[in-house]
Amino acid sequence: MGMMENTPSSISVAPLLLRNLATSIFIYADKSFLSLARKYKLLEIIRCILITFFLFILRLLPSFLPSFFNSNSLYIYAPKKDNYVSASASPSADSGIARALSQLLSILNDIPVNSRKYQVVRSLAERLIDENHKDNIQALREVNRTVLSVAFSRTLGQLEAAVLELGGCGDGVVPVQCRLNRVLRAVLTRFGLGSDEVNRSGISAEKLAAELLWLAEKLAACGYIDDAVGKWASASNLACLALSAEPRLQSSLVKISAFFFKHAKDLSLEEPEEGKKEEQRKTKKKMLVSWLPLLCRGSNGVDVPVMSLNERAELEKVLEETIDMLEQEDEQEQVLSLWLHHFTYCSSADWPNLHASYARWYNASRKQLLLLQ
Repeated sequence: MGMMENTPSSISVAPLLLRNLATSIFIYADKSFLSLARKYKLLEIIRCILITFFLFILRLLPSFLPSFFNSNSLYIYAPKKDNYVSASASPSADSGIARALSQLLSILNDIPVNSRKYQVVRSLAERLIDENHKDNIQALREVNRTVLSVAFSRTLGQLEAAVLELGGCGDGVVPVQCRLNRVLRAVLTRFGLGSDEVNRSGISAEKLAAELLWLAEKLAACGYIDDAVGKWASASNLACLALSAEPRLQSSLVKISAFFFKHAKDLSLEEPEEGKKEEQRKTKKKMLVSWLPLLCRGSNGVDVPVMSLNERAELEKVLEETIDMLEQEDEQEQVLSLWLHHFTYCSSADWPNLHASYARWYNASRKQLLLLQ
């Protein structure tokens, strides 16, 4: 039986064209206003208020006109081979079982965690992954590696988008606009508008964080954690957003970071290639620069500490060893200076305590300076 093509009808295209036209007009008007806003602080604040209000109205339109903007009923979904697994040189990575497993992991992202089918899908995916690993056949292990890596990248991107939607301040967000977003969100919640959306987004972000940790654990169990470590180390925008996230979400991200710090320490220990060692050293530095601030600011949790005393002591040791592995003193200085800033300026932070690493770096730098005299 033939499938309908995934093309929206003219009924759904019309409001989208109208919204795009309004957006284009607003952007054109904003360009003219931008030059004046740069000269006068008050105009910049007014501009940010107008932009925030306009974006808020655009997001409310689908709620007021669901019949126009909800085009789900106009589609019949037809899965394609490239919907789940990216092209790969390995034939096993583009096989039926790879697509089936990838579809399960994709569905897992979309099902609410309180759905009775969530555990069914997750248990099935976990069983298939474990069976592929236990059979110890290279083709099946390659399926696990490819599918889990794709799922990790997808979930990481969704997590960053969810945190940004919650009102976080990333690298590209203007500070004034960020503060206005928070004020607007607080006002809407106070008057009962948009509170469901905030709660829904918060649950989604925590759910995605939990699934990301689960995927990372599966990659580690299958012996393919290195790629995920690099992706987490490179997620600098998510790390920046996490600093202004809700405490519960921060707790989840601290747990993920702790997991990756432990695995990042072991990178390049048995790597014979010098070029690969250098690449992994850079990965460790990126991991420290990106996620060390969150450990300082998000380690206390909501009601209780995120980690036990033993877990904290273990991670402190891991951090110290990782910093010592940075052979160049200027890299150690950059990391320790960043730690000192967040550790001292966050009044509630008493961990991680890297005073010993700071003292070692300072003494080594002092000796180096004296040798040059």
